[in-house]
Amino acid sequence: MPADVRPAAERIVAAVATVIDGKNDVIRAALAVMLAGGHLLIEDVPGVGKTVLAKALARATGGTVSRIQFTPDLLPSDVTGVSVFDQNLGRFEFKPGAVFANVVVGDEINRASPKTQSALLECMEEGQVTVDGETWPLPEPFTVVATQNPVDMEGTYALPEAQRDRFMARISMGYPDQESERSMLRSHDRTDPMDDLEPVLTPGQLAALSRAARAVFVSHAVETYVLSIVAATRTHPEVRLGASPRASLQLVRAAKAAALLDGRDFVLPDDVEALAGTVLAHRLILRRSGLDAREGQTEAARRIVERVVKATPVPLQ
Repeated sequence: MPADVRPAAERIVAAVATVIDGKNDVIRAALAVMLAGGHLLIEDVPGVGKTVLAKALARATGGTVSRIQFTPDLLPSDVTGVSVFDQNLGRFEFKPGAVFANVVVGDEINRASPKTQSALLECMEEGQVTVDGETWPLPEPFTVVATQNPVDMEGTYALPEAQRDRFMARISMGYPDQESERSMLRSHDRTDPMDDLEPVLTPGQLAALSRAARAVFVSHAVETYVLSIVAATRTHPEVRLGASPRASLQLVRAAKAAALLDGRDFVLPDDVEALAGTVLAHRLILRRSGLDAREGQTEAARRIVERVVKATPVPLQ
């Protein structure tokens, strides 16, 4: 394990914290997803800093950054790119779309049509784009950090199940506490902290940390713990569609990254327990019996995952 993992992680958290006050736990969770090679969905009400967090993470980790503002009239070719005939050369030339970057910030992804949303499926799963029969690799590392408003808000489209399953984790920002909001009023009123945010890692260093995360050890007992939790979501009476095998894989990858950020080269059951709701809840499709009139789909799914985790025996290492 690289000796500078924790200092590098703390530098990223500290850098992003200069822009997002009082949200270190959220920043660390987002960073774990990036180190695990996954994609992150940030869902919350407007105005709590979803886009700012996405942009700050992108800038702090170096590399190229692209921002896509998802709107109802956005076309799939705007995302992936398009082949254009060059009259001088007498052939079609591929013009890369906004997705060709190390970090792609997808702002309000659920305001685009399902057809445009689906343009990201191949990109997020295989790290490539296919246009007119030709395949183009995306740069490495490649991460999509998307934001979305709750689906019951005006002008939004629910993400298809396949699209949600491509995101390793979904997090919520939540409202800041009063002191953090006071600090924001004083500092953000005069200047934009984003202007002073400098990269603290290079893409090569981030890739090295990702490789170190993949090398973290997972015992047979912890693997069984993950599989038991995922299997329980598939048989839960309030769940119509449980977590997929991809969810099992991504929960293990996220747990590895979390262990690495804590300076360990092995995964504990605590890592799995802490991330289960973040990685699994957005993948579940609930029966109507699982919905409470006082809570939305997101809260209900997270509640079910919490119950499943509590009911699953914790392995003794």
